[in-house]
Amino acid sequence: VVGGEIAGRFGNVIAALKLIYRTRKAQGEIRRVNVNIAPPTVEQFRQLKKAGIGTYQCFQETYHRPTYELMHPSGPKADYAWRLQVMDRAYRAKVEDVSLGVLLGLYDYHYDVTAMVMHAHYLDDRYRIGPHALSVPRLRKAKGTPLCDDRSLNANRYLLSDRQFKLVVAVLRLALPYAGLILSTRESPAMRRELLNAGVSQISAGSHVEVGGYETKKKSAEGQFEVEDTRPLDQVLRNVIESGNIPSFCTACYRCGRTGEKIMDLLKPGTIQEFCFPNALLTFQEYLEDYASPATRKIGIPFLVKQLERLPKAVRVKTLKKLERVRRGERDLFF
Repeated sequence: VVGGEIAGRFGNVIAALKLIYRTRKAQGEIRRVNVNIAPPTVEQFRQLKKAGIGTYQCFQETYHRPTYELMHPSGPKADYAWRLQVMDRAYRAKVEDVSLGVLLGLYDYHYDVTAMVMHAHYLDDRYRIGPHALSVPRLRKAKGTPLCDDRSLNANRYLLSDRQFKLVVAVLRLALPYAGLILSTRESPAMRRELLNAGVSQISAGSHVEVGGYETKKKSAEGQFEVEDTRPLDQVLRNVIESGNIPSFCTACYRCGRTGEKIMDLLKPGTIQEFCFPNALLTFQEYLEDYASPATRKIGIPFLVKQLERLPKAVRVKTLKKLERVRRGERDLFF
């Protein structure tokens, strides 16, 4: 659920969460909903927690305060400190899964990446819970804003080259190995394929950034920014398989209590893979059964069978039994 300022409209966010969770279509359901809205109060976070929020996501945009204030001269978003402290309020309300982000290109990326890592360390030191994920979108051309027209972008000394952007991903992977790295459709298919093997762990697909875009399913010049990767989900997933990576739609941890400190205790030593690997295969099997195109099924089924060989024998036996249950029509099975 993505929205802007929520003053006077917070109830709409809660209503949207409830509607999404109760929506069903054949075998399909949405098991976890992330929320990206303007920074809430502690009490509003408590309401989000009660409504079943997955991860709360908020981009600081830039940690460089003079640039932030230049970009946000008025309105609710102008309050730099209120936005910066939003994750503290989330933790106080027991919303324990949060995601940080900066918009690369507003200011020197060395400063913003370092500041985001420091923010993550602060949260981990104070609450023993670091961020679940990090986002690193690059500034892109956008209609209707002088900051993002061709002339301004060409003159912007803070824009990152592809090489610098790859360096950012590598540095973040090394600095915060437990955190997911999210790459959006702002990047090209080629860049996304390359960075999947350099530290990126989560990618979006089939994104629409224009109002009503998912209803009309037509690309519009009126979107928030220009999208570089316009491939539909099935094609993106097929390309993920072709690159040797395992697609996963797993949401198990959020529904069996592996959040907050518990998930950190699994993420930091890497033992979470004992759950992630077989759960990825189970959700991938669901996708192949319910949504995949014939082309994706053709390469996906043998790929899945091959991945099973990587599991320890005891886990492989249990996973095979659950996979068979999925093939027979059961859903939402996990370890």
